[in-house]
Amino acid sequence: MTIISNGVKLNKLLIATHNPGKFSEIKKQLEPLGLELVSLTDLGIKDDFEETGQTFEENALGKAKFYYNIAKIPTLADDSGLSVGVLDGEPGVKSRRWPGYEASDEELLQMLLDKMKDVPQKQRTAKFVCVMALYDGKKEIITRGEKDGLITKEQMCPIKKGISYSSVFILKGSNKVSSELSIEEKNAVSHRGIALEELIKQING
Repeated sequence: MTIISNGVKLNKLLIATHNPGKFSEIKKQLEPLGLELVSLTDLGIKDDFEETGQTFEENALGKAKFYYNIAKIPTLADDSGLSVGVLDGEPGVKSRRWPGYEASDEELLQMLLDKMKDVPQKQRTAKFVCVMALYDGKKEIITRGEKDGLITKEQMCPIKKGISYSSVFILKGSNKVSSELSIEEKNAVSHRGIALEELIKQING
């Protein structure tokens, strides 16, 4: 199938991630478009994009253009992160490099819990933000999704690789932390699901 919308022509799409969990979530939601969907791993691309932007939009579009220039096929990239109210929006775009270096999932989660150890439950508000950027070499589509929630006082489930904060983030309207949700549940209510849904609308025109 070839889809043409907003000047963007698609029949094969690179989802710019090495994370198999993230790839599965995005692929599941984009399947109705009937596109051939491939990951960086599928194409043997090992290059890493350095996220130096000051906003989620800058990082997402920069990543999409970086991997498009390597693969030469339309590329979808995202940048997402956690914004905590009492921490003045941190970790934000620094989510992976919050301590000043690229930390492990365990380090990041412990850092968050340590910084919030004395914060009362009602003040533990936060939001997940996701920006999706699709680039085909000329045209671009950028969408944004946000989802409010609360940070729990302790880790509620095992860490899933690459999404450590999801083990302590309860989405508004849910009684589970994000990592406990199925792919279908997460796509229906998550920040990434919201951004992807808007992207699909724009692709379909």
